[in-house]
Amino acid sequence: MNKDEFIRQLTDIMDTETELTLGTNLSDVEEWDSLSLVSFLSFCNARLRRPILPDEIKSAQTVNDLFKIVEEG
Repeated sequence: MNKDEFIRQLTDIMDTETELTLGTNLSDVEEWDSLSLVSFLSFCNARLRRPILPDEIKSAQTVNDLFKIVEEG
């Protein structure tokens, strides 16, 4: 998955109108909440071959941090 596709997917997961970039701080996106976290976790587990732990996602501070989780999976 390339970076642009990832950002589109994440925008859909968050259901946000905020323009996301890899440098976007997740704390600056109002829609990044527990529901988005669970949805992202589900997306990762469906897409990747290894389970992603919630702590891996909770420690992410930027969109790029989330991208790295997906990229490494």
